[in-house]
Amino acid sequence: MDAVHKELLMDAFADDYMTPEAIELVARARALAPKLAERAREAERQGKVPVETVREMQEAGLFRVLQPKRWGGYELDPRVFYRVQMALAESCMSTAWIYGVIGVHNWQLPLFPDQAQQDVWGANSATRIASTYMPTGKAEKVEGGYRFSGRWGFSSGVEHCEWIFLGGLLPKRDGSEGFEHTTFLLPKADYRVEHNWDVLGLRATGSHDIVVDGAFVPEHRTQRTNDHSDAGCPGREANPGWLYRIPFTQVFQRAVSSACLGALDGAIAEFRSRAAAHVGKHGAKTAEDVNAQQAVSEAMMTSDQLKLVLFRNYARIVECARSDDRMPVEERLMQRAQAAQVPKQCATALSELMRACAASGTYKSNPIERIFRDIHQARGHIANNTDTYARIHGAVMLGLSNPDPFV
Repeated sequence: MDAVHKELLMDAFADDYMTPEAIELVARARALAPKLAERAREAERQGKVPVETVREMQEAGLFRVLQPKRWGGYELDPRVFYRVQMALAESCMSTAWIYGVIGVHNWQLPLFPDQAQQDVWGANSATRIASTYMPTGKAEKVEGGYRFSGRWGFSSGVEHCEWIFLGGLLPKRDGSEGFEHTTFLLPKADYRVEHNWDVLGLRATGSHDIVVDGAFVPEHRTQRTNDHSDAGCPGREANPGWLYRIPFTQVFQRAVSSACLGALDGAIAEFRSRAAAHVGKHGAKTAEDVNAQQAVSEAMMTSDQLKLVLFRNYARIVECARSDDRMPVEERLMQRAQAAQVPKQCATALSELMRACAASGTYKSNPIERIFRDIHQARGHIANNTDTYARIHGAVMLGLSNPDPFV
């Protein structure tokens, strides 16, 4: 057994979900680290994770972690998925980001009617799906489905995918007043990519805009995103495992926050290596700088604490899914707020590491500079809107109603 496998086995000693299969998958993600680190700067310049990186992740089976066994997947505990994502993020957060948002779709498609699953995976079960869930799509009811149009932003990794999930609103099925968020599934021929991703961080994610002009979406390629009932998730008939009973938000939100944890760990490792050897222009050793000592210790504590909350919360999520028990709304809101806190706390810790790098640390040759920008970019995702979700939780704890339709 090599050193990587030993480390993972020790790390997973008390975690029964870390099966030999799971340990092997995380080890494969870690084995990609040197290549990801080598490609990171060029990927950022190109605005796209390299095709060979996506191919290597596919060949390693990483995209199949949450995919049903009936489609050739591993159907593993989501905690394995997040461990894989964090391992990738240690070397390239953009790679880990698109892995998270593409890989999590292999969990949602199994909730769709079986015909939709056949449409995407029938000929090739390795087919990948992109997304942008913002509910900006306009759907007109027509025979057999909907005439669908709209423009969406932030479709990470879309150039590596053949299908896409797009958000829209449909009238509630029960006939009551109002609308509900719906995920529409479209093939590549029905949408176009507007290449406009020129931003601060996560530049290699290629999170471009998507445009649809009057495409027909059959009824079976829609799913009411927040309807966790069996009627709302007809795919469960063919995919009855507990994994597909977890509510959407509890799976998706961690897919856009956990990469920050791995990236912070990567920055810590880089900082420790740099500080051990760096001597400033005035002869001061970084390792002897008390600010550097405090920054690295606090960053490590932040990472440790956030991971403890992640895995503790997910143990509870899995417990509820296995027992088909509905978690109280107060607990779900607390977990949502905690997930959204991850990028904010990682950004705070990373800001102190950057400060301790001093002036020479701001050069592009310092990987910590890129990680700094990537994590701050991640804070802009709506699911990472820290203050909003903390206030919603606080409002409910003070007796007000819950305004969050996703929880």
